[in-house]
Amino acid sequence: MEKKRYNLIIFDADDTLRYCTVQGQPCPNKPGEWELLDNVQAKLSTFDWGFPQEGKVGYGIASNQGGVGMGYFSKEIAFQLLKDTFKSAFGFEPQNEIIQMCTPKPHVDSNCRKPKHGMLQKIMAFWKVEAEKTLFVGDMESDKETAKNAGCDFMWAKKFFNN
Repeated sequence: MEKKRYNLIIFDADDTLRYCTVQGQPCPNKPGEWELLDNVQAKLSTFDWGFPQEGKVGYGIASNQGGVGMGYFSKEIAFQLLKDTFKSAFGFEPQNEIIQMCTPKPHVDSNCRKPKHGMLQKIMAFWKVEAEKTLFVGDMESDKETAKNAGCDFMWAKKFFNN
């Protein structure tokens, strides 16, 4: 069976690219509270990241950041933490548009909150890549459902990163 080639790979952040170093806390609330998971940098370095229209692979992060809605940290901090995660994982500075986050409190109905697919749609639109050529990598059942709702493929983070 031939391995499918994707034009765009979108990643969840927490427990997919990074983990929180504060025991009992699910997500980092400030700088210094996270580290990359094993094999993330090594695996991501094997891709030719860039514009899909030039034969490269587009990229993005789609992350629920309910801590903002809960008042644990600001939107600006949440965005900077995701940007720092991206830069550490990929080794280069991301365009702001490829980082999509949903900041309302958990359990608040929102177009962006996974398992709804608003964040994935925005990243696919930015890169002009159709869902059939997109892979979403995550660690939760809601990530899998998000990919299904967006019409794209899904892969578990542990499988993608060989963890």
